[in-house]
Parts: sequence; C-alpha cells; structure tokens
Amino acid sequence: MAGVGGTIARLKTQRTALGDRLNTLVRLSEFTNFSELDWRPIAIEIERLQRERRELQEGSDALKTLTATLAAIEEDIKVIEGRRLEANQEQARLEERHRVARQQLEIAGADAATASEQAATVLFPRLDAARAEALGEHRLTVESCEARERDMRDWLQTKIDNEDRKIARLRDRIIDAMRAYIDTYRLETRDADASIDGGDEYRVMLANLRSDDLPRFEARFKSLLNENTIREVANFQSQLARERETIRERIDRINQSLRGINYNPGRYIVLEAELNTDPEIRDFRQDLRACTEDALTGSEDGDYSERKFLQVKRIIERFRGREGTAELDRRWSRKVTDVRSWFVFSASERWREDDREHEHYADSSGKSGGQKEKLAYTVLAASLAYQFGLDVGSAQSRSFHFVLIDEAFGRGSDESTRYGLELFRELNLQLLIVTPLQKIHVIEPFVTAVGFVHNEAGERSMLRNLTIEEYREERLLRTG
Repeated sequence: MAGVGGTIARLKTQRTALGDRLNTLVRLSEFTNFSELDWRPIAIEIERLQRERRELQEGSDALKTLTATLAAIEEDIKVIEGRRLEANQEQARLEERHRVARQQLEIAGADAATASEQAATVLFPRLDAARAEALGEHRLTVESCEARERDMRDWLQTKIDNEDRKIARLRDRIIDAMRAYIDTYRLETRDADASIDGGDEYRVMLANLRSDDLPRFEARFKSLLNENTIREVANFQSQLARERETIRERIDRINQSLRGINYNPGRYIVLEAELNTDPEIRDFRQDLRACTEDALTGSEDGDYSERKFLQVKRIIERFRGREGTAELDRRWSRKVTDVRSWFVFSASERWREDDREHEHYADSSGKSGGQKEKLAYTVLAASLAYQFGLDVGSAQSRSFHFVLIDEAFGRGSDESTRYGLELFRELNLQLLIVTPLQKIHVIEPFVTAVGFVHNEAGERSMLRNLTIEEYREERLLRTG
C-alpha cells in the first residue's frame, strides 16, 4: 500500500505538470506569427532610437536652446493656467457675493418700504446712534452685515432684558407700596386694587390729597380729634356703662319679684351679677378708658393727639375686621360690645328670716333635673313679672298678661311643672300652653279650656276646642 500510494502521488504530480504545459500551449495557439512573440527586435530598435536622440541633442546647440525655451514656456503656461483658474474662482465668488448682496438689498428695501413713518423718522436714527455703542469701532461690509445685525440684536435684547428686570423690580416696589397704603388706610382704599392697572386710582387719590392740602388742617384735625372722636368714644363708653347699669337695675327689679316667690318653704332666690374677668373683655374696657383719659382737660401736645388717634384706630380696626383675622375680630366685637357678656350670673337661695344663704347656684351642673327646672321656672316667672311690671303678692288686677309656652313642660317632672304653673297663677298670667297629652293631667287644674289638635295621616290638621268641664265629661264617658 505504501508503494502504491507513492506511485499515485508521483502520477498526480506528473499530471499537474502536464496540465500546466497544456494550458501554456493553449495560450500559444492564439498567436499565428512568431513575430508577435519576439520582443528582442523591438527592444533593440528602441535602444537604437534613444541613442540616436541623445546624439542629436548633444550635438546641436539650437536644439538645446529650443528645448530649454520649450520647458520655460510650458512652465509659464502652468503658472498662467493656475492664475486663470484662481481668477475664474474669484469671479465666481464675486458673482455669488454680488447676487447675495443684491438679494439682501432687495429684502432691506422691502423692509424699509413697509416700515412705519415713526420707525423711519424716530427708530432708525435711534438705532444708528446706538450702533456705535453696541458695536464699537467696526467696518461694515456686505459680508459682515448679517453678523453685525446679530450682534446688534443681541445687544438690544440684553438691554431690553435688563430694562424688563428693572421694570419688574419697580413694579414690585409699586405694588408693595400700594398694599402698604391699603393696609394703612383701609377705609379710603376699600375700592382700590393693588395692581399696576389701578395706578390711575392712586393718582386721583394723590391729586385729591394735594388739592386738599391736609397739612394746613393739622391743627383742626387735632382739635376735632379731641372734640369729636374722643367725645364719640366717650359717648360709646357711656352707652355701654348705661347698658351695664340697666342690667344691674333689671336684676334688682327681678330680685324684688323673686323675693315675693317662695322657692322653697321659708326661702327665696336672689340673682347675682358679678363682673366677668375674661381677659378680652377686661382689656377692651381698659382700652376704652385709655382713649378717654385726660379727654376733659385736653392737651396741646402733638404726641398726645397722635397717641389718642392710634388708640382709637386700633379699636376701630378690630371692629371693622383686620385682614387675616376678620372672623376672629367679628367674634371679638360681638363679645366685648354685648354688655351681657360682661357679667357672670348666678343664683343664691336665702332664708327669709335673716337673708342667710342656704345654697349658691353658679350653674346647673350637679343638680337634679327637677332642681334645674324649678330654678329655671323661678327665674322665668320673675322675669315675666319684671317685663309686665307686676308686683308679686299684690292684689290681682283684670289686666291682660298673655304668655305662650311651647312644650315647656314636655320633659319636666310633674312636681316642677306644678311649681311653675303655681308661680304663673300667682302672677295672674294668662297662659297658652302647647304640650303633649301625657302632661294634661298635671296642667288640667290650671286651665279653663283645652284645644285638641289632630292630624290624620300627616295631611290635614284639625282643632277641637273644649272647656275643661266638657273635657272632663268626655273623659268620664270614654273611661266609663
């Protein structure tokens, strides 16, 4: 096998060599004449001609001169051709610049034609004057127009932005001043708006202030402050004091009525009104007193007038309602000007024989329901006696004192209800009592007629009037 393998390899090599030889012969078959393959004669002829040219060149001075001249001319032609190409390129560039410049000229002419008269006569000269400041020393060309325009626009925009910031800061200061003016003079500026658009309103107010020439009336203002404002505050304080004394007088009148009513065997009720120590009420009364101190003697001191003005101003501002605390100020105003809130009311149960206190009622906490009702009926009866001008225990008159009580006894105990009705009978009051049927057995001994109200299916109410005798007869018939 090794010998056969070697033989096969040798034969393959021979076959490859024969294939190459065959390919060469195939290519040679394309040539029909040997001269086509014979290169030596051609090479010999080229060498001969080159040798002959060298001999001619070396042996002729005229040819040398012409050759040098030709070389120089060819070199000049190259230089001139380069210049021609550069000139052509420069011409193309100039033509393009000319075209662009003409186009820009047409656009600028169109813009200038559409510009307003104000722009042509006012704005353009201002731009020319600002150009030196914006661009400095410069040479303006067609090519640099666009760049200089951009530089000018950037300079103008920067200047505009700076002015806008200045205007914004100025606007904020103006609005802050408007707000401060509104906060200081609320009454005069109640319809004014803290905005730039409302500037005309402030100009009108300024013109009015200047035309009024208020400094000329400063002395008159101080005089009116002392004579009128402080006097009105004093009147207000006096009115509150009168209301306070009225309450005390009414309490005394009610106590006179209560003294004639037996709250318990051998005891009666006295209402007591002590001044409230609430800080807001106390401070308000002190502020009022401070406004009127030295008001009778007066003072020529400017600081005195200014101090009084500020004291009154603080109180009036709270009455009007300050910004941010309007609701709190309204509650405060109702509280401090309602003289009833100046007092803390209580009741004292005392013995008739020596007026010694048996029990003190600061409130109704800790008391039973019957005790609360009994105390309430006692105070109510005394108040009615005061309202009608009745004297408890005096002879009954034929005058008409009508009282309507709506469900007053609906939830009360029978004992307290009888106590209240006995009080009203002693006072000779004419009662109309609206109450559910479950209290009719308690009320019956104190009434002369009843009215039954019935509503069928909640659609129609009906009223039936009966005397107390008719009511009792029908009740006997129904129960019998």
